[in-house]
Amino acid sequence: MPPIPRRDLLKAAAATGTAVPFSWLLAHNAPKAAADSPNEKAADEPVDITWLEDGGLGAAAGSTFGVPWPKGAHPGDRTFALTTADGTPVPVQTWATAYWPDGSLKWTAHAAGEGLTGSPYRLTTGTPAAPAKKVTVSESGGRITVDTGVMRAVIGKDGKQLVRSVIRGSTEIARDGRLVLLRQGDVDDGDHGRAEWERFDGEIGGAEVEQKGPVRAVVRIDGKHRKGRRAWLPFSVRLYFYAGAESFRMVHTITFDGDQTAGHESGDFIRGLGVRFSVPMRDAAYDRHIRIAGEGGGFLTEAVKGVTGLRRDPGAAVRKAQFKGEKLADPATWDQRVTSRLHLIPTWGDYTLSQLSADGFTLRKRTRPGHGWIAAGGGGRASGFGYVGGVSGGLSFGLRDFWEKFPAQLDIRGAAGAEAEVTLWLWSPEAQPMDLRFYHDGMGQDTYPEQLEGLEITYEDYEPGFGTPYGIARTSELTFWANAATPDADTLVRQAAAVRTPPQLAAGPAHLARAKVFGGLFAPVDRSTPAKAKVEDRLDFLFDYHKGQVEQRRWYGFWDYGDIMHTYDGDRHQWRYDVGGYAWDNSELSPDLWLWLAYLRSGRSDIFRFAESMTRHTGEVDAYHLGKWAGLGTRHGVQHFADSAKQQRISTALYRRFYYFLTADERIGDIMHALVDSDETFLVLDPQRKVRDDPDYEPDPHALDIGFGTDWSGLAGAWLTEWERRGPKAKKAEARLRSTMETIAAQPNGFVQGSGLYDLDTGKYAIADQPKVSVSHLSAVFGLVEVCAEVIDLIDLPKFKEAWLDYCRYFNATKAEQKARYGTDFGSLILVQGHSRLDAYAAVQLKDDKLAARAWRKFTEYHEGDGYPDATVSWKSVKVEGPDVLEPGVEAAWVSTNATAQYGLAAIQNLALVGDKLPG
Repeated sequence: MPPIPRRDLLKAAAATGTAVPFSWLLAHNAPKAAADSPNEKAADEPVDITWLEDGGLGAAAGSTFGVPWPKGAHPGDRTFALTTADGTPVPVQTWATAYWPDGSLKWTAHAAGEGLTGSPYRLTTGTPAAPAKKVTVSESGGRITVDTGVMRAVIGKDGKQLVRSVIRGSTEIARDGRLVLLRQGDVDDGDHGRAEWERFDGEIGGAEVEQKGPVRAVVRIDGKHRKGRRAWLPFSVRLYFYAGAESFRMVHTITFDGDQTAGHESGDFIRGLGVRFSVPMRDAAYDRHIRIAGEGGGFLTEAVKGVTGLRRDPGAAVRKAQFKGEKLADPATWDQRVTSRLHLIPTWGDYTLSQLSADGFTLRKRTRPGHGWIAAGGGGRASGFGYVGGVSGGLSFGLRDFWEKFPAQLDIRGAAGAEAEVTLWLWSPEAQPMDLRFYHDGMGQDTYPEQLEGLEITYEDYEPGFGTPYGIARTSELTFWANAATPDADTLVRQAAAVRTPPQLAAGPAHLARAKVFGGLFAPVDRSTPAKAKVEDRLDFLFDYHKGQVEQRRWYGFWDYGDIMHTYDGDRHQWRYDVGGYAWDNSELSPDLWLWLAYLRSGRSDIFRFAESMTRHTGEVDAYHLGKWAGLGTRHGVQHFADSAKQQRISTALYRRFYYFLTADERIGDIMHALVDSDETFLVLDPQRKVRDDPDYEPDPHALDIGFGTDWSGLAGAWLTEWERRGPKAKKAEARLRSTMETIAAQPNGFVQGSGLYDLDTGKYAIADQPKVSVSHLSAVFGLVEVCAEVIDLIDLPKFKEAWLDYCRYFNATKAEQKARYGTDFGSLILVQGHSRLDAYAAVQLKDDKLAARAWRKFTEYHEGDGYPDATVSWKSVKVEGPDVLEPGVEAAWVSTNATAQYGLAAIQNLALVGDKLPG
């Protein structure tokens, strides 16, 4: 397919006000517009766009949302308009995030800002309205200036100041936005050791404008933290601006590249990690204000020099105005007993709120350094939001998931002087240092046979040197407001709420399902019959239970939040958080897929937010982004990086693409793009090295043994996503996808063959001389079902489809049927319930009612040790309390995350594919 010339792409973008992602221009392969199709008429109907949560935009700058389209519905150069329900135009910026193979739009992203309210909207084809105050971007020398029409941000392209200045009108609200890292070389255990700190500052390596407006602008800044000659802890920061906004958003990512194995002076223990701004303080001390959010909408509301509560009264009007943050009348008009003694009233310049656990924060203040702190309050879960400034302007600031990703902290320093300093600590310096050392010594497991014994007792795959955090990452989200004056209470509440829950627009389940994206494997929630309602109730129960367990078991913390546990220990009434491979789940058996499909079909905001936090976690913490294992993820374990099984099945793009297409999140886009060449990781690490029958196997770039299940599905997910996004490596990705599909199909037994010898140069599997039967219960449960459904719909390769349908038909077949087809049976297989969705898929493709009946039978009947069969599961939780548990709560000891993920996927896909064949 010939590409649109670069000049034509830019010309179209300029004419319509849309943005062209930088990756398209690099690739030169944005597809040409498709001809009109039968779907186009249907696609002309407006798409209803609503807020994910009630309350609408609040105080946030804007919202970016994704919308899918049926194949052939819209040509690649289609423009879109956004209106309120009554037809009032709303400025919108549109760009494509994915294309169908025919060049028509598959996913579009839309950014809206100015004029948004809590109302629902409609997206239609048409010319977008232009914002009254466009966001503009200019570059000059070593700086980038972004102007929203309300505020300007000057961004550095080198040095230590990421944000050199934030200006509203003619007033500088903040300056010197920078990154701070505190390193500690040793960990004190009790009163032992020497804990000396040293400070590193973020140093810019490069800055790039990714979008220039007119509604949304994005600037990316990359670098490392430096002190002297040493630079480490790479960062990637994106700054987001919307037209007409008084705020901007920061998405901040670190990738850990330290060494904690040596200890003592050479260890890299993070003691503090933060984002810092300086705020000019122009107003009189009594007109300077501090606002720090607690929980439940509450605030510490104070002035740097307070005139309330004094022995002498300045007057009710003065007191009321100061509390409200309004400019006070000239002190000459006050009661002179106060005015003449103003200099005797203390000024409180320093404040600290520290959240060192998920359940408690403390707040204290002092007049200035060198003087003692006094307690100013405390509580449970702080919002992570504050304000410092005065009646002439100030800075609001907030850190999302503040208590969920403890230990966190907010500092205000020097508010009584000429310049205050605000630090949002992503890792509080008052907490213990970040200790990422491997949790045990391996207990003498020096050889593969001994290491494999760990699987037999703690279910942990141990190997010396593999329990390393080197290369894992973490992303945080922050928001800043340039206020013209001290905000009133209602505004502060809205700002804090926008930090906690960024407003998100979304298309509804009906449209998402109608577009037939993600393989068409979901349909809107349907309770039209008692049988369907029973399945829906069970799906709701499972989600609500796992969500509740996050809170009950306190699965929070900087590195942990977003993941859930793998298996329950009924004897201890506790998840097996300390038992090897039974602890953190790390995407085992695809809970990510279950959650996203559950959201797509329901539109439930709580499911979206749960899946969002999991995507942020599993895509960052459970995978490597630097080092020799970059592109691989880690199997489930006590620590997210502990297990020695580093595989594609965890790092797969298949778990991330939902969030990317629904929100256009650039960080997730980076992660998926980085996986395009991850087939090269099989040269570095053989995932089957401990269990191979051939002890002499050595990775060969022209004969890599790569499985057709968990391995290929991970590779195919990355290639598919890069191809449909038309990224810089789209042509290579498409070629690899097609060539592997062709050569899997050409194997004597297709997918049942199990694996093949892959050539890195050609991207093809060698065709085996002899048929082989090698089927694992794990092969299809890490996204293979989902990616095959998509690629079969996109690429016309009948032999591949036939090979996949054979796998679907025979996995749950009788051993006699398997033997009749392949000459031998598949052995003893489990996860039958989860594989019922393969029966359902084959039933639809082959129009086979017997397969549809088998799908529901396998879904409901009892299989030993497998899933949630109708006959043996109570579908209830029970209360647990007293001395047997740390805290009272509920348990459903029969629940495991493996079973939940596969039950959820089977239920959702069976209902979508053969719901009309559900018995009863």
